[in-house]
Amino acid sequence: MSNPVLVAVAWPYASGSRHLGHLAGAYLPADIFARQQRIIGNEVLMVSGSDVHGTPITVRADAEGVKPQDIVNRYHEEFLSQWEELGINWDLYTTTGTPNHAEVTQEMFLAQLQNGFIDRRTTNQLFDPEVKRFLPDRYVEGSCPHCGYSEARGDQCDQCGKTYDATDLIEPRSKLSEATPEARETEHFYFRYSDFNNQLDEFLNQKEGWRNHVLNFAKGWLTDEGLLDRAITRDLDWGVELPVEDLGEGKRIYVWYDAVIGYLSASQEWASTTDDKEKWRHWWHNDNARHVYFIGKDNIPFHALFWPAQLMATKQAIGGETLHLPDDIPANQYVTFKGGKASASRGVGLTIAEGLEKYQPDALRYALAANFPEQADTEISEEEIVRRINDELVSNWGNLVNRVLSMAHKNCDQMIPSPDEITEEDQLLLDQVDESLRTSSEQFDQVELRAALRTAMESAQSTNRYLNATEPWKVLKVDKQRGSTILFVALSAINGIRVMFRPFLPFSSQTLDSMLGESAGWERQELQPGSPLPKPVPLFRKVETDETGY
Repeated sequence: MSNPVLVAVAWPYASGSRHLGHLAGAYLPADIFARQQRIIGNEVLMVSGSDVHGTPITVRADAEGVKPQDIVNRYHEEFLSQWEELGINWDLYTTTGTPNHAEVTQEMFLAQLQNGFIDRRTTNQLFDPEVKRFLPDRYVEGSCPHCGYSEARGDQCDQCGKTYDATDLIEPRSKLSEATPEARETEHFYFRYSDFNNQLDEFLNQKEGWRNHVLNFAKGWLTDEGLLDRAITRDLDWGVELPVEDLGEGKRIYVWYDAVIGYLSASQEWASTTDDKEKWRHWWHNDNARHVYFIGKDNIPFHALFWPAQLMATKQAIGGETLHLPDDIPANQYVTFKGGKASASRGVGLTIAEGLEKYQPDALRYALAANFPEQADTEISEEEIVRRINDELVSNWGNLVNRVLSMAHKNCDQMIPSPDEITEEDQLLLDQVDESLRTSSEQFDQVELRAALRTAMESAQSTNRYLNATEPWKVLKVDKQRGSTILFVALSAINGIRVMFRPFLPFSSQTLDSMLGESAGWERQELQPGSPLPKPVPLFRKVETDETGY
């Protein structure tokens, strides 16, 4: 039975080049999961886009003396190009700068306002006395009020993950002038997150199978202090306009309130490109749908707490029905390079462009997937990337495919050989591959992608061991029928193993399709003896260490 699955992926700020930590943290896992869900027959809608309202964009624009839209255009186009080169298969990759997103955000704002979950308050916000303007959160740095980290941002600490108001920073400093900002009164709209602490506690207690660090973080937040009401507007001229005029000029809806609404607005935008403009409801107004959010661990509070509260507060205003809440949030932990958290802004780790310049897309996808930080921060060095590619992808899977197909092409009249008697040893290998397919399917269902990749590679290793034990290159010289049977069994094993690799390695999978024919479903399909077997080409190339520059 087909099920609708929404794969909702974190929205990157269009403020700078993304690095391999971003790719391994959210975008590649989402694509791998979505590809597998499509293979098993589920109706997948994978959406995201460039966040064009983040204050890092305006900070960069100020520094370069250009307009924010110039920054957005530059990096959004870069992202689109890299997604294509990497094979990231979006149903829609858009931006938060579309009229559609503004309309959906404003509609949600008005619904929550009408339902009593948004109100106006006068509050203190930081003001730079030198440039004479209020400072959005990302224009301020200081020491974290929770852990003391000295380079904490104005809205969230990279060290401990806590969020707070910029006025809570210790020894704050303006990024515009290095002046010490002053707290001054200003009026803003607040979202009443505190109204949802009990509902969120119930929501989280119903979740089973979530990653421990995600559930523990979210539950711990509610236990420690609960959600506090937060201002969802700022003194800005860049962002979604307010649908009411209560606050006067110079106010905009703030980025971390509107960015998560992008999952809903992107779903509606995608539907507008189909024959059924209301098709988005199939994912958002459907109890049988499954919503899986791919994010980094610094985004856990926004997706496990703030976003569900915003959905609850909307009630039945959007489209006339209750909106679907998150079903799973498999947030990855951090990727580190030489001990430091990968960071585009701080120049730590390879950018995606640098990675693609050095490695084949499938090879890069494999090396990162083998090191996904699913349960803990994971160190990825260039040495580790090269080792994964050369010692595992090339030497194990790539070599297995090439040598079996080459032997069969040469010794079996360029056709899939016809098998004779299948021995117990032969059947044991095929049974192992079939069992691995079932295991990997379960691992995908739990979003244990690293384990699913390991299962595929272990099956390739088992097939290599089978070949070493049966030695078809020797048997072919004395018993061609038995030798051909061994090759048929090995080809059949490869035909099942490639299914497990397909979500991870889309480009080489297409190459293999051209040699063995296209496969369908999450199962090992029977090969047809006598079918043409073209001369194989290597799936991957070994990385020479002098190419990497390390």
